[in-house]
Amino acid sequence: MSVQMSIGTILASGNITLYLLILCSIVSFAIIIERVIYFRRNASEPRAPFMKLIRESLRASGAAHALEQCGLGSTVMRVVREGLEAAGAELANARNAMERQISVETRGLEKFTSLLGTIGSTAVYIGLFGTVIGIIRAFGDISAAGVGGINIVIGGIAEALVSTAAGILVAVPSVIAYNLIMRRIDTAIADMELCESELMDLLAEKR
Repeated sequence: MSVQMSIGTILASGNITLYLLILCSIVSFAIIIERVIYFRRNASEPRAPFMKLIRESLRASGAAHALEQCGLGSTVMRVVREGLEAAGAELANARNAMERQISVETRGLEKFTSLLGTIGSTAVYIGLFGTVIGIIRAFGDISAAGVGGINIVIGGIAEALVSTAAGILVAVPSVIAYNLIMRRIDTAIADMELCESELMDLLAEKR
């Protein structure tokens, strides 16, 4: 019996854990793709060159000109825009506006990450549950046949091994992607907070 035939037979037997792992892999892959697209669209603006442009514009022509340099294409741009728009009589208004925007952006950055982390941490256990089911099936086949032998238990053993492999195959990429995404989120949040601090210093200079 080939490996492909074994997997096909196991799927046909209706092992619920394998179908669940297939669903987990699809969801995990979709989240990874969605997050990559989101970060490229919203968190790709380098902080240092952007803040240099804001600093020069603010010192040369004031807040109105600096505001013109702020688009809506990245997290740092939106945070700085909120600060400049709120900068008036009270500097605290600008700080509060930027902190609120950082909270909004953080929520967007963290979207779906908890689900991805859950898949990465539980896929192995789902696979192990399938392994247990496969072993139980193997013993059940022996009991039903009344005799042992490789031909009797091969179906259950194959089911157990495939479930274990599938769990690992789903978990490893999910965990790696989750860690990389969380590192990217930490960097984006740090950039937004640095932009807030730098802009507050620049606004204080203009007073």
